[in-house]
Amino acid sequence: MRGQISLGRVFGIPLRLHYTWFIIFALVTFSLVRYAMEATYSLEQGVILGVLTSMLFFVSIITHELAHSIVAIRNSIPVREITLFVFGGVSQITREATSPRAEFLVAIVGPVTSLVLAGVFYALHILLAASQQALAAGLMQWLALINVILAVFNLIPGFPLDGGRVLRALVWGRTRDYRKATRIAARVGQVIAYAFMAGGFVLIIFVREFWFTGLWFILIGWFLHDAARASYRHVILRDALNGITTRQIMDSGCPSVSPEMAVGQAIEQHILPTGRNCLLITQGGELVGMVTLQQIKQIGRGRWEAVPVRDIMIPGRDLKAVDADEDVMAVLDMMDGETANHLPVTEAGRVVGGINREDLIRLLRNRAEFGMGPTTA
Repeated sequence: MRGQISLGRVFGIPLRLHYTWFIIFALVTFSLVRYAMEATYSLEQGVILGVLTSMLFFVSIITHELAHSIVAIRNSIPVREITLFVFGGVSQITREATSPRAEFLVAIVGPVTSLVLAGVFYALHILLAASQQALAAGLMQWLALINVILAVFNLIPGFPLDGGRVLRALVWGRTRDYRKATRIAARVGQVIAYAFMAGGFVLIIFVREFWFTGLWFILIGWFLHDAARASYRHVILRDALNGITTRQIMDSGCPSVSPEMAVGQAIEQHILPTGRNCLLITQGGELVGMVTLQQIKQIGRGRWEAVPVRDIMIPGRDLKAVDADEDVMAVLDMMDGETANHLPVTEAGRVVGGINREDLIRLLRNRAEFGMGPTTA
């Protein structure tokens, strides 16, 4: 995925690093180095303290997110990956919880894990301080404090923070209405986001020495506001697509051509007459690849007659086919995860058509005409 670095897998869950992580890593490290030097440590000691604390801080974040992911998997909720970015970390869960209890457990385990880590680090701080290991003791004290802050921040009842999900679970359990619970949690989240931004402006305007903290408050508020709105829209989107399968909207007439056919011939015979925007490349009845307009546009018009489709196709091994009876929302999640606009559709191992993002957008637009599409929170 663009802008991300793969760090491998932990308990089978892909771990990725977004480029914005380096921003917060640098800021945290700088702050800790400055703190260490103010506490009479040397520059060299301060750098060691800052870098090690920053690294262990992000290990703590990974542990926090792993706790979410493990509990989610145990409650039959798939986890696509864990991503570290500028505001910390996020577990990308591909399906919402099916019960208030599961939602509550998945949400609460993160802050609880952070508090446990804080206790462990503080115990180490006490032991190291008693052994006159001042630098290491200071490192452990910072980690304990940071994990407490992480737990407290995540318990703020602003969706989609953990506290907001706990709030949604409680409202959901009381009302038995998942959509209503999500709407309430999202609106509370937006109110809290506005409070953060307002507090940030107050600090910048009236308390000049805390202008940097005020700026962070504004950024956090902006992030929470957008995340709350996007999360609620995602729930409404799921409602709009609930019960619809790939078979109902797939293009069963997606043309199949030989890998040796020239691009120009494929366009003339299969794309221009039908208006379709993808080709399935098959050989001996088996799918070997796919060509979309995106690949065609990457070669000059003058080469269309000389280049066979096999030279520009997405190889079959790189395509993730979907079953004809797959839920459409799962297909949309898969497209987002694979950054793909087209996917082949199979039934009993045989390619029966294709589906693209435009089909899904058209479906949503049509349902919106009848009051069944997404709305804003």
